[in-house]
Amino acid sequence: MTTRSPVIDPQTAPKRLGSGYPPEFAGPCVTRIKRQLGDAAGLTNFGVNLTELPPECWSSQRHWHTKQDEFIYVVEGEITLVTDAGETLLKPGMCAGFPAGKPDGHHLINKSDRPAKYLEVGDRTAGDEGHYPDVDMQARFIDGKYVATRRDGTPY
Repeated sequence: MTTRSPVIDPQTAPKRLGSGYPPEFAGPCVTRIKRQLGDAAGLTNFGVNLTELPPECWSSQRHWHTKQDEFIYVVEGEITLVTDAGETLLKPGMCAGFPAGKPDGHHLINKSDRPAKYLEVGDRTAGDEGHYPDVDMQARFIDGKYVATRRDGTPY
């Protein structure tokens, strides 16, 4: 039996570029880089990503979750949090939390001229749905991944 070290170098962790959104909604997130630290550590109950937003990049389309809590912690740079209440500038050391079931769409935008990084933590609750108030999209968490459809459930 081999023992795997729990230590993770974020630069070698699995990464995802862009989003899994349908093409008509993917543009603002196309340069987003997510380093999947939770997956690299073998975590199954919750995910942790070190996410980098280059200038002008969005974290996601504005959304909220039915069953998943989300939490972000700004590591580097400045990012703008957009919610139903408006915009808030977040700087290193600041954090924000988004409770499950609260229909307050949120996302982050890097409006600066430098890259920004933040830690993103979310659970992996079965049956979660993501709702997107600004676009005709919803997402369902099925078999460990989100599947995007139109609000009426028809596929893209």
